[in-house]
Amino acid sequence: MADINSTQRRIAAQVNAFKVAALQMASGPNVAGNLSEARRLIENAVSQGAKLVVLPEFFSIMGMKEEDMVAAREQIGAGVMQKFLSEIARKHRIWVVGGSIPMVASTPDKIRNACLVFDEHGKQVARYDKIHLFNLDLGNEHYHEGKTIEAGDKVVVVDSPFGRIGLAVCYDLRFPELFRAMKDVDIFVLPSAFTATTGKMHWETLVRARAIENLAYVIASAQGGYHVNGRETHGHSMIVDPWGRVLDVLPRGSGVVVADINPSYQSSLRASLPALTHRTLF
Repeated sequence: MADINSTQRRIAAQVNAFKVAALQMASGPNVAGNLSEARRLIENAVSQGAKLVVLPEFFSIMGMKEEDMVAAREQIGAGVMQKFLSEIARKHRIWVVGGSIPMVASTPDKIRNACLVFDEHGKQVARYDKIHLFNLDLGNEHYHEGKTIEAGDKVVVVDSPFGRIGLAVCYDLRFPELFRAMKDVDIFVLPSAFTATTGKMHWETLVRARAIENLAYVIASAQGGYHVNGRETHGHSMIVDPWGRVLDVLPRGSGVVVADINPSYQSSLRASLPALTHRTLF
């Protein structure tokens, strides 16, 4: 199958398509300000018909230093960040993937980088703690997430009205075995804060690769711009279809990308190219 033919393209217009959105932000250290901006962007996405909305990694706080995230961490089921996600999902009757927020860890000087999913009733239905922790020493850039973040150890997939959703966060994108460990997934969500340096060369290639090799949609919601702590993130939030096409993308700045997801179109591709059934190494 060299390309998508006209019949398959028409499938994308069928009535069972639904809209999803990826939010892009340039979050700072002020939690209240970040939540206000997230609210504005979610309302924008809802006005465009989005039923599933994905926020970026650490959408609610990007501290001046890593220890600021530890100070802002929340207990399970309590805190302004979790309350915000629950209330906004319930208010708009949408599913919200809460990017990630800092949650308590087993040690007092660290956090869990937790991606929380809330359904249309405002109920938390899934939680994924970032497994792979970013470590970079390149020129003047130095990141060592393991100093303040405790890694998760569980692969998480959640059943939803939109299909099976697999959860990953940022640096996880570089580890395809994580995505293959999520069985029978229709949509991957990827809250991120890719650096401008690594993102320029690798972000789109990796996002599209995860979509293509799994014949799945990818909703990649990113931090994008200059942050008051001096960090620069790559942005380019995007939604990619199972054939690897970028359906919508926002290069920089605060905003929303919206696209249709169509299960029939995805099923057609998987039937035409049944690569997932040809796997021999597990």
